[in-house]
Amino acid sequence: MFWKVKDTTKSSEASLRVEDAMKLLSDVWNAEQMKAAFKNVKQSLLVTGAMMVLGAMVMGPPGLAAGGGVGGFLSFWMSRGKFKSVPQILKELSPAKKEKLRRQVRDIVRNLEWTDTAQLTKKVMANKAVQKQLLKLIIDYAI
Repeated sequence: MFWKVKDTTKSSEASLRVEDAMKLLSDVWNAEQMKAAFKNVKQSLLVTGAMMVLGAMVMGPPGLAAGGGVGGFLSFWMSRGKFKSVPQILKELSPAKKEKLRRQVRDIVRNLEWTDTAQLTKKVMANKAVQKQLLKLIIDYAI
């Protein structure tokens, strides 16, 4: 008598749901203890840098430090309430962008064998190369 063994691995496109992909990306990001606020980082960097340069031109080396402090405070004040964490950014993506992101996540984790998202997350956390690919993907979407 032959018994058919059910394959429980989830490696097909349909098995990685959008919600699972978003949760995996959030978990990877949070595991690195990084919070994102990419939409205004460039502006904040520019303001802080400009204040440092201005301070250095007016007061020399002490002005560099003073300008950095003033620029940092200005950047904080200008960006108050505008920053979002990566998980929040991922939640607010359009359904089309989420689906595209899900396909890219699926392609990255394609070679991992897993039966549920908890197991997939554990395997990803144990694989620095996969984590690096997923972090790059997150950054590409969050910036």
